[in-house]
Amino acid sequence: MAEIEIKVPPVGESITEVTIGNWFKNDGDFVKLDEVICGLDSDKATFELTAESEGVLHIKAQEGDTLNIGDLIATIDSSANGAAAAAPAPAAEKAPEPVAAPAPEKTEEKAPAATAATGEIYEMKVPAVGESITEVTIASWSKKDGDHVEMDEILCELESDKATFELPSEAVGTLRIVGKEGDTLAIGAVICKIEVGASTGTAAPSSAPAPAAAAETDKGYTEKHTSPVAAKILAEKGIDPKDVNGSGSGGKIMKDDALKAGAKPAAPAPAAKPAAPSAPAKAAAPGERGQRREKMSSLRRTIARRLVAVKSETAMLTTFNEVDMKPVMDLRNKFKDKFKEKHEVGLGFMSFFVKAVTVALKDFPVVNAYIDGEELVYNDYADISIAVSTPRGLVVPVIRNAEDLSFSAIEKEIVRLAVRARDGKLGLDEMSGGTFTITNGGTFGSMLSTPIINAPQSAILGMHNIVERAVVVNGEIVIRPIMFLALSYDHRTIDGKDSVSFLVRVKQLLEDPMRLLLDM
Repeated sequence: MAEIEIKVPPVGESITEVTIGNWFKNDGDFVKLDEVICGLDSDKATFELTAESEGVLHIKAQEGDTLNIGDLIATIDSSANGAAAAAPAPAAEKAPEPVAAPAPEKTEEKAPAATAATGEIYEMKVPAVGESITEVTIASWSKKDGDHVEMDEILCELESDKATFELPSEAVGTLRIVGKEGDTLAIGAVICKIEVGASTGTAAPSSAPAPAAAAETDKGYTEKHTSPVAAKILAEKGIDPKDVNGSGSGGKIMKDDALKAGAKPAAPAPAAKPAAPSAPAKAAAPGERGQRREKMSSLRRTIARRLVAVKSETAMLTTFNEVDMKPVMDLRNKFKDKFKEKHEVGLGFMSFFVKAVTVALKDFPVVNAYIDGEELVYNDYADISIAVSTPRGLVVPVIRNAEDLSFSAIEKEIVRLAVRARDGKLGLDEMSGGTFTITNGGTFGSMLSTPIINAPQSAILGMHNIVERAVVVNGEIVIRPIMFLALSYDHRTIDGKDSVSFLVRVKQLLEDPMRLLLDM
């Protein structure tokens, strides 16, 4: 009798419309609560739409249609709900054993009664995890659908383009999973539900043998469990998860742990030998062109979508200059030993660039600003994001109030953040809120590049490798260590004059580093 209207949900404050990518169900199909019915595409993300009720689906919009937020996409007729749910039950009970039908009916009646009496349903939604993060991807579930969960118990692991973090339970009860592993959800979307007050005892009578077996299997993993990605990697390497130390919460084995684990040499060899006689030619064919496919990690997919979004949503432009690094190198060589002895940290190039950038940002504040709707927001502080490459992908931790830090404080903070990034322990608070980014492709040998802006920031500085080149100084040709610098910026915010002048100011400060010490 009741008809539920399914409308396009809000998927982010800057997204006003979505396109129907594909329907997973047909018009007239019976759908269950929280079953995925179609995929929706926005300019920033792809996400799945789930059924809000059980019943018969009636599709109102077709694949390829573009709809505004709040538009009707489908309806669900729940009038046949009771009949559809009741019909299979008697048939299934009569078929196996007609004589003993009354006994199973009684045991099945007890289980629903217990679950129905559990009370309210608590919806858990994707939390806000940073001002520039609009979506997350479910990397792995630590709990299964139907498991009993306690308050603050870890339910799943979520990934954004900047960090990986864990989602704790917000209630005590039985877990009902809505989002599947690999799903990308917008901030505020329902990720799971908890039947408050439900206990593990309610589900036990209906399927006693299965839970017992599952309990025995999981017993060894109460202290140390494995994420699905890590499990796959370990299986390919032939490594028993029990032999791997996990770095995640409660000893959970993460992807990085699996990648670092050494493979057993004896396991793969015997498997390959029996197959050798049957197909020797194929394995050793001289002109054969091999090919393999690997599924992109959820983090890599998220990074890819965001980078494409930045390119399409900003008027990005890059300006270049070159810096004679000899003055900085001379200063480093002169004081690096005494610097390390006093501050217990090395004197690197990055601290010079951070200091030069903070000074230049004061001179050209528009480079430190960003667009918010129809307003331009200026920051009177410099939170400098430093791009760091890790086995999981690129992360961008932030040095807070870098304008107030000394060279030694900057170097210590860089080391601290780099170590935490490498170990996968960066928190979201350490990766959100930057106002300007520095990336150093020179560590990998890059001579020149056009870095992509780290949204919602307006500019990013790209460092490159230092190469000795012949240059003219005071009318003479000399050999100097030269670095090319690249400043990518959003032309909607920053004019060409400001961008070029900012980069020239950075060059000036690096070529005469005493200016940094004297604040000139």
